[in-house]
Formats: sequence, structure tokens, C-alpha cells
Amino acid sequence: MELRNKVFLGALSSVLVGGAMLWEGVRYKPYVDIAGVLTVCHGYTGGDITQRTYTAEECRTLLEKELYTHSKKILECINVPLTQNEFDAYSLFAYNVGVKGFCSSSALRLLNQDKRKEACNAIAYTPNGNPNWSYVNGKFVQGLHNRRKYERNICLSGSYKFS
Repeated sequence: MELRNKVFLGALSSVLVGGAMLWEGVRYKPYVDIAGVLTVCHGYTGGDITQRTYTAEECRTLLEKELYTHSKKILECINVPLTQNEFDAYSLFAYNVGVKGFCSSSALRLLNQDKRKEACNAIAYTPNGNPNWSYVNGKFVQGLHNRRKYERNICLSGSYKFS
């Protein structure tokens, strides 16, 4: 891990937490998501979910803990210094696709080659321009593609607005 990247482990940006809350939404009772995964709160999928109603505080704590864990783990795969917006974008992306998904992605490969624009674009698009990381069980999901475009926008410009 780049020494400079260790700085990001101290605190999660409010923008990262807010972005995750925006795209994950919140459900206080466990449910099965569109991929068939037991989920609660802001997209939490840990093996310790119990069938009960969670509080807003519990959900926020789970989200922050998981974002911190995902962010720390993705930094182990990244070999170049990051800007805050890149860190936020890749952390939000990894929170949704998993650390393994991020660490095996073309976005990471391109980032580690210092092809930053191409890496950011790879979050949302394949090289031929098709949606990337926007499918569940082989079916295109517009909401996921909208999220990928949001993450790409953060990565490229540091803009946290959805357009």
C-alpha cells in the first residue's frame, strides 16, 4: 500500500458515508435483495444479521464499520497515491461489488498503471462503451448503472452531484 494512502484510513469522509446512504437506502428489517442476499440497513450483508428491527444508530454503525473495512482492504490492492475523490469513489464501488470484485477489476488494473481517467471510466463502462458492473444475475439494472455513473463522476471530477 502506498504510504500516502494510509492517511485515508483515519476517518471516513462524510461524502463517502452520505453516498453509501444515498445509493443503499435504508431498511431496518432484514430482507433478501435482488441478488438473493440477506441484507439489512444500508446494504449490510454480514453473516450476523438477525431477524429483528434494527435502529437508525445500529444501521449507521454497521455502515461506517463496513465502509472502513472495505476502504482499508482496497488500499491493499492499490499501488499508486490517491486523491480524496478517487478514494471515495473506489471505496463506494467496493462497498457494492465487494473487495474481491474491486481488486480483480479492470478499474484497479488501469489505476495501478496510472491510467486514472480510464480507471474511473471502467467503473461504469467497458472499453466498448457498454455498461459495466450494472448487472445482477445477467440482467441489466438501471439503478446500478446510475450508481456506477455517480461513482465514475466522483472519481473523475470530485463532483458528488448526480447528473
